[in-house]
Amino acid sequence: MKRAAMVAMMLGLTTVVFAQQPASSPQNPPATQTGKPQPAAAQPSQGQQGATQPSTATVPPLGKRPPQAKTQPEYEAFNAAIANTNDPAAVEKAADDFAAKYPDSELRVLLYEAAMQSYQRANNADKMMEMGRKVLKIDPDNPTALVGVAQVLAERTRDTDLDKEQRLDEAMKLAQRSLTTVDTDIAPRADTPQERIDAYKGVLRSSAYAIMGTLEFNKEKYADAENYYRKSMDAYPAQLDPVVVLRLALALDKQGKYSEALKEANHAVLLTPEGSTAGNLARRERDRLVQLTGGTPTPASKPPASAQNPPPPKN
Repeated sequence: MKRAAMVAMMLGLTTVVFAQQPASSPQNPPATQTGKPQPAAAQPSQGQQGATQPSTATVPPLGKRPPQAKTQPEYEAFNAAIANTNDPAAVEKAADDFAAKYPDSELRVLLYEAAMQSYQRANNADKMMEMGRKVLKIDPDNPTALVGVAQVLAERTRDTDLDKEQRLDEAMKLAQRSLTTVDTDIAPRADTPQERIDAYKGVLRSSAYAIMGTLEFNKEKYADAENYYRKSMDAYPAQLDPVVVLRLALALDKQGKYSEALKEANHAVLLTPEGSTAGNLARRERDRLVQLTGGTPTPASKPPASAQNPPPPKN
């Protein structure tokens, strides 16, 4: 929902999407980035039409094989379904219709990922989680869905929820699981540049650690939260999530580490637009810490375009 292209809930998440346009031909699909989660191996198997064995032409050297169509009609139906990208409800319906017609298709997971991302862009967390659970029903180790569902559980569980503990425990387990499956269950097309794969994995790891940090923060385990937030920042330093930086400042503040907290609060101020929710909170935290420490506030600076503004955790 926030921080750039994909599964990004309130704590923020940036992703490099392995998204491809529908192949222009089964033999030579183009490699483009469109926001549709469609690996090239979504094409039907080569050779005799309708063959059940998948092609190995685009199998990456390591990790999971990308999903593939078994027949040309299945492939064409998938392309028609994935074309629905603007209306989240239409994306979901297309995925459901395709799954009903091809209940054993490997491509169902891609359509439900598309639905999950479409609801994420629409800031509909409940439906995002519902689509994420459909992905996990098909592919229990899918790291993107593991992170997406964990984010919703971590950020949308309230103290008044009767199943609060079960939801938060599930969020932690899903986040932890994603840290394992990110190395085994990413399925890009074979010609995806390694730097894109590494960046994608870094984003997922960063998000998983941030989720775990939020869970610990809300249990008032501030030292553990600090550790996870630092791991989140280390996992993808190329594009820091400003909310993770702010939450790290808050975790340090809660431990009485005021000088360190001011450093991170100043950093959060630089990363957030003035007047945004996160920007206002970062500046308020910075000002509080300046008064406590007699330190120096960060001079005004325009934040980078990547800065987003989801809210920090409960205090």
